[in-house]
Amino acid sequence: MSQRRVVITGVGWITPLGHDVDSVWARLLAGESGMGPVTRFEAATFKTNFAAEVKGFRFEDHVGADVAKEHASAGLSTRFALAAATQAWRQSGLGEMARDGRLKRRRLGVYLGAGEGSLDFENYGRTNLAGWVGDGTSGRFDARAWAAAAYRYMDPVREVEQEPNMTVSHVAGAFGCRGPSSNCMTACAASTQAVGEATEILRYGDADVMLAGGAHSMIHPLGMTGFIRLTAMSRRCDDPTHASRPFNRTRDGFVMGEGAGMLVLETLEHALSRGATPLCEIAGYGSTADAFRITDIQPDGRGAQGAMSAACRQAGIDPHKAGADGRPPVHYISAHGTGTQENDAIETAAVKGVFGELAPRVPFSSVKSMFGHLIQAAGAVELITCVKAIQTGLVPPTVNLNDPDPECDLDYVPNAARDLRDSGGVHVCLSNSFGFGGQNDTLCVRRFAE
Repeated sequence: MSQRRVVITGVGWITPLGHDVDSVWARLLAGESGMGPVTRFEAATFKTNFAAEVKGFRFEDHVGADVAKEHASAGLSTRFALAAATQAWRQSGLGEMARDGRLKRRRLGVYLGAGEGSLDFENYGRTNLAGWVGDGTSGRFDARAWAAAAYRYMDPVREVEQEPNMTVSHVAGAFGCRGPSSNCMTACAASTQAVGEATEILRYGDADVMLAGGAHSMIHPLGMTGFIRLTAMSRRCDDPTHASRPFNRTRDGFVMGEGAGMLVLETLEHALSRGATPLCEIAGYGSTADAFRITDIQPDGRGAQGAMSAACRQAGIDPHKAGADGRPPVHYISAHGTGTQENDAIETAAVKGVFGELAPRVPFSSVKSMFGHLIQAAGAVELITCVKAIQTGLVPPTVNLNDPDPECDLDYVPNAARDLRDSGGVHVCLSNSFGFGGQNDTLCVRRFAE
């Protein structure tokens, strides 16, 4: 049986640069930054005390009062997911089909790369203090007192909402998804993997429609502390706006972001049967593991090369062969581009390994320089930038790239967006995501043509 073609018919996101696709896209093209001091908690004493927070987000403005009430217990990242999914659902036009009963709910699935829910730090602190008997420098832990305080302070609903499966549960409930339902937690590659695996479900006929993407917020004391101890985040506390500087010689780590990206995926047959207009087609997906270390990338980038090569192969693309117009076969790569010394150099080497002599001619930028790193939501959000690049013929820049690293010598679209319409537009994109633990995922999307 031949595999079904898969298209994207709706996209939505909640980001540090805004809450709707068009205005955020305009800000990305303008090279604006979403970074500033942390306001979510008191972070003044943290070695990194800034982040890219989602500001001005009102859940009910996106989903309506009734849905907001129904999902009132949802944590912050789940609310981001529901809001982004609502945008994508509306753009897809599936609402009318759902209302009149023509949408087969058991052929509608959801696959997310969603992280943990909101953690209850206030009551954790109160509970732990209640269990400590002493003067702060010496004492003992009283388990009975701790348990009594936990029973008094801890909210069972909030405890349940911390679990990463809850975002899938809320999204499935809100949209009536009774088909395949999954969540993966492969760190920074998670939502790219979720879209890729959702695509495979559709290709093999196990669903007609999939809601796919990711949501995450780690802008909390535990999340920030963990990455600070790993020395993975920038410490430019005096200049948050310019702290994220992928491929720059002076880069010193990523900036924590948060948000959600959601896409409606459909088989082409299903989309056309209801008169939908595809935004673009998912042409290829590649997934590999480094099998190396938990937090270090395989040094020669073999895993990243493997993921990109597999995505190109599935899309029928020879990365070493220029097109009839003389251009490389891929017109834009959305880089993982975290701004750490290790990632940027190895990703650069991997792109060279895949595209050979054509590598310097492929525009290759990191929107993390403006969004920050949305962790598990990063891949889906960055895939949406590829969709917009195909639609508009414009590619976003890598900002703060004023002192290029000699080892990073590709075309990173420095500091200003690029208009490719006069040179043929953007027809094919790759979106890269590489996660802790050695997970590598790449999606290939292309302009839809029947």
